[in-house]
Amino acid sequence: MRALFPLLIATALAAPTPADAAPSARWRQSWGLNGATTARVPSNPAFASLTLEPRAGGQAAIARNLLSGPVQVQLRGQSAALVKTPAPPVVLAPGERRTLLWLPADGAPSQLLLDAIPGAPAARPDNYLYQLPFRSHQVRVSQAFAGRYSHTDAQNRHAVDFPLPEGTPVLAARAGKVMQLVESAPDLGSLVRVLHSDGSMALYAHLQTGGLQVRLGQKVETGQQLALSGNTGRSTGPHLHFAVQANTGLALTSLPFRMRSERGELQFPRETSAVP
Repeated sequence: MRALFPLLIATALAAPTPADAAPSARWRQSWGLNGATTARVPSNPAFASLTLEPRAGGQAAIARNLLSGPVQVQLRGQSAALVKTPAPPVVLAPGERRTLLWLPADGAPSQLLLDAIPGAPAARPDNYLYQLPFRSHQVRVSQAFAGRYSHTDAQNRHAVDFPLPEGTPVLAARAGKVMQLVESAPDLGSLVRVLHSDGSMALYAHLQTGGLQVRLGQKVETGQQLALSGNTGRSTGPHLHFAVQANTGLALTSLPFRMRSERGELQFPRETSAVP
């Protein structure tokens, strides 16, 4: 299981340089803006988009939240306007569009970069006991907290991988609202992100393509079916990748969590094993 990249910037005003196109730890990309073209909005798995719109003799750089939950964004880059007044991070409500910067039409080249992280940094996750996200009398774990294969970064350090046959119903481990749906992300494959009442977010990844059972913005109850398990993205075998994450201030961090099955609370191992 690879790390979740929290940003796919939406501007594509000019072709990125080879350095920009290479994968990075934050999936952050930037493009040179010549002030003459309107940006294209990409498909999932973006959290936010950045577009330029003509306004008052110049162009407005406008960020839009693409999720059904809060997204924190910050505009960075090389432009006279940003050098004069750095843009602070802001939290966008679901679907909100907000002007972050005005660029004068003076022909000066600019390069803009948008950081975007799901969730609100003001969230205070509680000590919730999550329900097992599938039905089984025996629980197998192929990789748990701090797993050496891929659970080594902040976003996945406290994730758990459950080997499951493809097509197994994946259930909500906690009630909440469907914040993000993605049919095909490069690393995570098909995924569902659910926003909880305390501001934390559950990530269900490597789901079966075409197996999503919920819609964006839908409220779900504990135990409600979300999708079917699969083997999509960068996966070494059929499994469900589950993590509880929070925005810790323009950073997506996985949180240690508790989970119960029909036979009691689970004790997650660090290596491959079966959990009764």
